[in-house]
Amino acid sequence: MTTLFISDLHLSEHRPELTAALLRFLRERAAHAQALYILGDLFEFWIGDDEGSALQHTIEQALQTLHQQGVALYYQHGNRDFMLGKSFARRAGMTLLPAIHVIELAGRRCVLLHGDELCTRDLEYQRYRRITGWRWLQWLFLRLPLSRRLNIAAGIRRGSRQGKQQKPADWMDVVDDDVTSLMQRTQAVWMIHGHTHKPARHALPFTMPDLAGTAQPACRFVLGDWEQVFTYLRIAGDDAELITEPVSADRV
Repeated sequence: MTTLFISDLHLSEHRPELTAALLRFLRERAAHAQALYILGDLFEFWIGDDEGSALQHTIEQALQTLHQQGVALYYQHGNRDFMLGKSFARRAGMTLLPAIHVIELAGRRCVLLHGDELCTRDLEYQRYRRITGWRWLQWLFLRLPLSRRLNIAAGIRRGSRQGKQQKPADWMDVVDDDVTSLMQRTQAVWMIHGHTHKPARHALPFTMPDLAGTAQPACRFVLGDWEQVFTYLRIAGDDAELITEPVSADRV
């Protein structure tokens, strides 16, 4: 049984090579897996299931094809596409997951999340995250004209880029104490997340019980973004491997 995890593709019409890389990944890698988990920020921004862009349609059709081939598809919202809704997920054949979700793999509990929840040093961002999570505010936004939503999205992206340049680097990373707390609360041996764009496998200084009650070394897997190269996590049995591949097929 092979399970794959990806995140932070940030797909947009301005980066067609990223779309091409995803389509290639779905055909050549994900089609041979039992399940694919997308842990947020598949898109650079999501202004509604009703946008009907060519990009949305392309990704929807590719995911639906994978679903029809028998691959289970799961999706967690990121900080960019947190309004991706049930309508698009249904058309794409994806199951939407809660912000923090526990699965069982290789005899272990694994906690999945996008990752921004754990960047708690950035108080301003956490405040923004709470506000944008208000359901009534999302309801109002989704009822604005598409053109207005596009303008708002462009403004938020500009503000986000400027804000990152002004913040200390450690604000953009997770807080160790919060990682430990969440893993203990969920009794997870492994944590898998994205958001920070720092792909790595971190051995943690504590153990957690597996499903048989045996103490196992705790581990945190961080998925990478899809800027120049992309990193995905492949879990098959007891083997867990972070794999990096070029975005462009002709890149060496």
